[in-house]
Amino acid sequence: MRILGWCSDWTVLFENEAGNAVTVNGVRYRNKIAEFLWPQLDGMDMEGMWLQQDGVTCHTAHETTELLREKFPGHVISRNGNQNWPPRSCDLTACDFFLWGFVKYRVYANKPQTITELKAEIRRVIGEIEPQLCGNVIENFVKRTRVCQQSRGGHL
Repeated sequence: MRILGWCSDWTVLFENEAGNAVTVNGVRYRNKIAEFLWPQLDGMDMEGMWLQQDGVTCHTAHETTELLREKFPGHVISRNGNQNWPPRSCDLTACDFFLWGFVKYRVYANKPQTITELKAEIRRVIGEIEPQLCGNVIENFVKRTRVCQQSRGGHL
């Protein structure tokens, strides 16, 4: 099983035409999926790939989950998806147990002073993530899921 963690909050910055930050709502989120994520997937082998996202309202609106199911039929991990997002699942979600802390630590190491600098740092740090690091995170994810299965839903 391959899981695509669509981490929109960091990889795509939501702005209006004037370059000002805007609140992410369902319409804006779906537009970013169509404009940014779908082109990234063109030419990829989608066989057996799952999409995982958290339970933020704009992510779980019925229109959004229907859009995601078009590209990932039967393979959406999210509230209202084909497989529910595990509640309080920081042990099971690579973005929560690894990516956000990793990126935040490196972004703020250079102390960005403006939004422009912050955006540049976020893009730089994400662009420097090596494939081997992602592989290690996935291996760790698999270990965590096995521990979860062995505990039969008990505390880990």
